[in-house]
Amino acid sequence: MESQRTVYITGHRHPDTDSIVSAIAYALLLQRKGMDAVPCRLGKINAETKWLLERFGFEAPMLFEDARATIREIEMDPPLTITPDTTIYETLQLMQKHNKQSYGVVNEKGQLMGMVTRSDLASIGLGDTAASIQLLKETPLDNIARTLSGRLVYMDDDYHFNGKVSIIAMTETGLANYDIKDRLVLLGNDKEAQKAAIRKGAGVLIVVWTDTIHEEVLELARAHHCPIIISGHGTMNTSRYLYFAPPVRLIMIRSLVSFNIDEFAEDVGKKMLKSRYRSYPVIDNNNYLKGYLSRYHILDYHNKQVILVDHNEYAQSVKSVESADLLEIIDHHRICDIATSRPINFRNEIIGSTASIITSIYMENQMEIPKNLAGLLLGAILSDTLKFRSPTTTGKDIGLARTLASIAELDIDTFAMEMFKVSSNISHKSVHDLISQDVKTFQIDNKKVMIAQVIIAAVDEVRSIEADLRSEMEQFTLQQGLDLFVVAFTSIVENGSIFYASGRLQEIVTEAFPNENGEHSFQEDILSRKNQIVPLLSRAIINASI
Repeated sequence: MESQRTVYITGHRHPDTDSIVSAIAYALLLQRKGMDAVPCRLGKINAETKWLLERFGFEAPMLFEDARATIREIEMDPPLTITPDTTIYETLQLMQKHNKQSYGVVNEKGQLMGMVTRSDLASIGLGDTAASIQLLKETPLDNIARTLSGRLVYMDDDYHFNGKVSIIAMTETGLANYDIKDRLVLLGNDKEAQKAAIRKGAGVLIVVWTDTIHEEVLELARAHHCPIIISGHGTMNTSRYLYFAPPVRLIMIRSLVSFNIDEFAEDVGKKMLKSRYRSYPVIDNNNYLKGYLSRYHILDYHNKQVILVDHNEYAQSVKSVESADLLEIIDHHRICDIATSRPINFRNEIIGSTASIITSIYMENQMEIPKNLAGLLLGAILSDTLKFRSPTTTGKDIGLARTLASIAELDIDTFAMEMFKVSSNISHKSVHDLISQDVKTFQIDNKKVMIAQVIIAAVDEVRSIEADLRSEMEQFTLQQGLDLFVVAFTSIVENGSIFYASGRLQEIVTEAFPNENGEHSFQEDILSRKNQIVPLLSRAIINASI
């Protein structure tokens, strides 16, 4: 049965309170419906949002960096492994048992050292004789005894073995025809033949069809430093299995084509086309084996399932959102350029905040809103509507806010004052943070425009940072390749905004917000970026192009 896929719920880049809270609240709603929903953010949270999360006991959402699936997020084969000392015979048995064509070789920590494939093992029986001789020469005698289901009855640290094998099925007289010096000699339970082989310089004896070794043979073996192994098989199978006794460290492939668990599946698929392996090891940043990936895994993968809240355009969304499996959009902004390959749920309302829409969805589903979540949603509505002073505010926003305030047992005026005190304090923030925290990108008449909005207590606060502000804005404009960058400092108390601009179109700001004092003059009743600032700037930019 296919496991349930995770659904990532995200607001826009440079997230404001409404974006973060909407993602959290909608994820909680979907979780109560049994979905694996995860709230996300596309950037650093601002001071106001952080204060709200801490006050009501919520963690900041996870940072969401790309909508494409990584190897970590798709199904792959489990990380079955062997050690460097696993014998070829044992590896073949494991391959047969688990129907695998390859095994990763790992150290005692679980870090990948190499790979062994079935074709590598098959080449042992079909390969060059010289290679087999070298493998046996380097194979511990314990491995040989284990592979032959036998036992090592005598071991000598000074044994002499050149890797060659002689199978003797003759009497002492016939032995004279063989050069067995330093060789592994396979023979039967004839005591005299065993002694003769040792005297002729055999390096190792393997004896079949017996359970014991005569003391005279053992005494002679000690004198000539010749280990003795009793095989658990007959002559035929002993001679067959013998060559599968070497440890896999002697044959494993060390130069591997592997993939990192955090690589994107589509990139891995392209890399697979350049090689012909059946299976590829998947590792983490510390080289720990995490599983095996085959072509059919890549052919069957899906990119992340995503729900967008508080935005519906590519420029403001997560990277590679066009590759995502987009399920739903909930927003209160203009409808932009997001396109889908199939129908989705798209809820777009003329309302002051996305948090108001999320609150409505809770009520429509007859779901109780917990006290702490009610406080969080209330904060988002007050933030995005500037405590109902924004022209985007509707009667529905106000009604929902009052309901949430009742659930959370909060006084709206007192609560709003506490919250805006946090968000309007710019003294502890760098100029760079001020202009980049709540900024949105717009394409206006083929011009790239970014508009930042900073909530302040009083516009006079900005005068003291004007020199640094101009410098940071000019640098930001160059870095982003903008035609126009506008920063609106908005005071809810004074009911208006003051504007600063940079870029080749900066004079247009004065045309959009005319005042005898120039572009830095106070613009009364201008509070909403969406309903006032963007439309007025758009009109001025388009008129300038005519």
